[in-house]
Amino acid sequence: MKNDRLEELKQVLLSIVGRKNVIFDERRTLPYRTGIRVGKGKACAVVFPRSLLNFWKVLETCIAFDKIIIVQAANTGLTGGSTPDGDDYDRDIVIINTLNLNQLALLRGGNQILAFPGTTLYQVEKSLSSLNRSPHSIIGSSCIGASVIGGVCNNSGGNLVNRGPAYTEYSLYARLDLEGRLGLVNHLGIALGDKPEEILTNLQNLNFETFNLTESNRLASDTSYHERVRDIGANTPARFNSDERRLYEASGCAGKLAVFAVRLDTFPKPKEEQVFFVGTNKPKRLTHLRKEILSKFKALPDMGEYMHRSYFDGADKYCKDSFLLIKYLGTEILPRLLFAKRVIDNLASSMPIIPDNISDKTLQFVSEIFPNHLPERIRDFRNRFEHYMLILASDTSIKETRKLLMNETSESREFDYIECTQLEGKDILLHRYVAGAAPARFKAINSDESGELLPLDIALPRNCETWNEILPREILCQMAESFQMGHFLCMVFHLDFVVKKGVDSDKLKIQILDALNRAGAKYPAEHNVGHLYKADNVLRRFYRKLDPTNTFNSGIGMTSKNKYYE
Repeated sequence: MKNDRLEELKQVLLSIVGRKNVIFDERRTLPYRTGIRVGKGKACAVVFPRSLLNFWKVLETCIAFDKIIIVQAANTGLTGGSTPDGDDYDRDIVIINTLNLNQLALLRGGNQILAFPGTTLYQVEKSLSSLNRSPHSIIGSSCIGASVIGGVCNNSGGNLVNRGPAYTEYSLYARLDLEGRLGLVNHLGIALGDKPEEILTNLQNLNFETFNLTESNRLASDTSYHERVRDIGANTPARFNSDERRLYEASGCAGKLAVFAVRLDTFPKPKEEQVFFVGTNKPKRLTHLRKEILSKFKALPDMGEYMHRSYFDGADKYCKDSFLLIKYLGTEILPRLLFAKRVIDNLASSMPIIPDNISDKTLQFVSEIFPNHLPERIRDFRNRFEHYMLILASDTSIKETRKLLMNETSESREFDYIECTQLEGKDILLHRYVAGAAPARFKAINSDESGELLPLDIALPRNCETWNEILPREILCQMAESFQMGHFLCMVFHLDFVVKKGVDSDKLKIQILDALNRAGAKYPAEHNVGHLYKADNVLRRFYRKLDPTNTFNSGIGMTSKNKYYE
């Protein structure tokens, strides 16, 4: 029952974490219960544990008081999966924010890492840099401060085709059984003790062997992903969130477990990298290029990204401020700025005298003062072509990529390519990294003509050749603006739409999903269901198995928000 023993709950939480580490005030909790793009709801408390043992005791308390638990780190999810959604839950919600629990341990000399709940991809990149190694994902997420465990829970990433999406079978997590008993499961492959207090204290103090670890058959990465991508004749996608092959305990759990730590593989940095920027006005040329790469290359490029001119222009106009901030100040500052922006917007929304989206409008105005930020050769390509492919090759794949592009260019005038200089390569990669923010900024700046934001994260079959013709014109004409890009080698696309004002976005979404179903698409591909997508039967069974009482992240994937899923 809502509000049951709420004052008593508050006193217990205060005794565990202290007054500075818990928020009850509705105005101050707003940034934590509002998603970065979608999702918003009520929570009776936001708690910031300072130790793993704190975290455990907060979980025990929330369960004793029969509260719904949402575990949240950076809150950068694009589908609202780390915040409440509405106010139709049957119990009060407590949000546990884990960003303070950000320790990181290097295992086996850096060949693996052990990440805590608040450890970010940026931290991992920085820690591994001196060892010439890197994590599973470097695009986008690391720029906005996403957590490692958040990526694992959502099967995120996969654009780096030689590494695959975030996946591990090594984790330490808390779960509830059918009788409501909280248990701590240690599948890290590391001896930490027997009782929860002992396990968590040893883990917090890094009191364990980090090099000579017991051998195991468990996986710490998706080692077969590059093989699945190469199967270009398959009529199923290479990766998607409800793929049973990659749902394992913490991996893909979408917050239905409270994860304390995960163990993941790291990857050697290449000795040499080269960015190739391809342009064409005939999408079939890119389809041919993809087939040649995946079927004939001995070594795959690290990345093959597609951008339509819509997203190129969107990033150019609406993400210039992010581009300049990251280029000149680095990625470390961006998560703090994004949080500050959300706080300002939430405060401004309660003051009628201040225009809506004041921070976006201010940043947009300031960014337009600065001169052109993209290299001239890249600008020239934008003017000549509508479709682009960004290929990041390394070591042995550089020569293969260069040879293929030279041959294809000599045989056809339908496309061209640039072998980027180091500066051009960094700039076009960064241009791609920041592009995802364009739809939300467009909506904020053009609010008079814009309706709902409709982001789609879809995985098409590996044998799909009509990827640019999936949605009919009668659907596309209902959009105020459309943005299209994707991880092209994987056939994973981000179709982000801003619906015209007055259009019924719910009805339109049904039409879109019907078209995607006919094309054999799976969705979502890598951002998880959040509160935007309906979890299919595979995910629903998985969630119920992990959390039979429906205490953790209730309502995810449009499932029931009630206890025991009633």
